[in-house]
Amino acid sequence: MSEDNKSPENQTTEQAPSEEAAPSKRGFNIFILLPLLIFVGMALLFGYQMQFGRNPNEVPSVLINKPAPEFDLPPLDASFGIRRPDGGIIPGFKTEDFKEKVAVVNVWASWCPTCRDEHPLLIEMTNDNRFDLIGLAYKDEPANSARFLKNHGNPFDKVGMDVSGRVGIDWGVYGAPETFIVDKKGIIRYKHIGALTKRSIAENFMPKLEKILAEAN
Repeated sequence: MSEDNKSPENQTTEQAPSEEAAPSKRGFNIFILLPLLIFVGMALLFGYQMQFGRNPNEVPSVLINKPAPEFDLPPLDASFGIRRPDGGIIPGFKTEDFKEKVAVVNVWASWCPTCRDEHPLLIEMTNDNRFDLIGLAYKDEPANSARFLKNHGNPFDKVGMDVSGRVGIDWGVYGAPETFIVDKKGIIRYKHIGALTKRSIAENFMPKLEKILAEAN
């Protein structure tokens, strides 16, 4: 029998196996698992830091052990009536000020809720006259900064108004609050990300500060 004389039924029967035998070409999309892989990686990193005693608030910075950036921040206007802890008029601050005394620079803002949490701890630091406690008001309006300090007290010897946030960028600020320790030579020696707590002050911050103060004598 010639091929032309084959019935449609025979043709269908002969073609069917080839269709069933065709392998599936659908591939596995790796991007479906990408969020999970990122989460697992971050969890492992955090676990490693906690296991080996690394403080997750102590984030490496390219500015550590380097001179503070050049800047000159204006003060909070005296008309707001904010005074230094000793009662004097509160000035702004600039790079040259770091060569006079060891400084603790606290990046804060009135819009920052965790800044309010750590503020009582900064107030306690006013009893220690071995260093300057300096406030860098980050992306904040002067009137709002003044209202915050009136309501919660002013622990700062100097306050610089970084309204645009430009100086904060030069310092590598991620956001408020952050706290730096700058030695008497104007070198940034330590950076703490997030709000200071009683535990972080006792276990990390104060030991670093005491060491830097001892070097300055």
